Amino acid sequence: MDAGNDGATTPVLLNVYDLTPVNDYLYWLGFGVFHSGIEVHGMEYGFGAHDFSSSGVFEVESKCCPGFVYRKTVSLGTTDMSREDFRSFIERLAGKYHGNTYNLIAKNCNHFTDDVCRNLTGKPIPGWVNRLARVGSVFDCLLPESVQVSPVGRVPTLRPVIDDDLDSVSSSDSDEGDEDKHLLEAPSTDLQPVEVPLKLAKDLL
Repeated sequence: MDAGNDGATTPVLLNVYDLTPVNDYLYWLGFGVFHSGIEVHGMEYGFGAHDFSSSGVFEVESKCCPGFVYRKTVSLGTTDMSREDFRSFIERLAGKYHGNTYNLIAKNCNHFTDDVCRNLTGKPIPGWVNRLARVGSVFDCLLPESVQVSPVGRVPTLRPVIDDDLDSVSSSDSDEGDEDKHLLEAPSTDLQPVEVPLKLAKDLL
């Protein structure tokens, strides 16, 4: 256990994924359609859409978010949060990111990773990662209607994470095939531990 962390720091990493092959051209112009996840203490956390009022925050193996093509990892700095403190922080933050509030322009996965990064390092994620959303917020009328108002397309059903998972990641309830990808429950008591099909942005493109 590293509850006190003894002054040690851990890297804060941004794993960036392509949503479309067009990124191979747009990337060099400072644009692109990207998904991002924040990696801390060896696990990656992201935000996606579903049709329920529970959290849309989930965790996956590093650089392995299904449905996307991994592009690169950006080092964002370090944090002195222990694994337990970070877990508590991410679960509290998850309460702000309900699956049914996801919006490709106003509240997407990159807004989530930017929020985490600012809290941990005091700095934002690189501007190019979410530049399309910022441009879209100004020129919303120029975007397809489905992109303006819809969340995103579907991904496999995820199992919620409960507090016991933190200290028993290899316990008997983790023997299902989807154990590497979970929804996080926020500490709020009004959130239900339901299994929900998450959605991915790439299916709108």
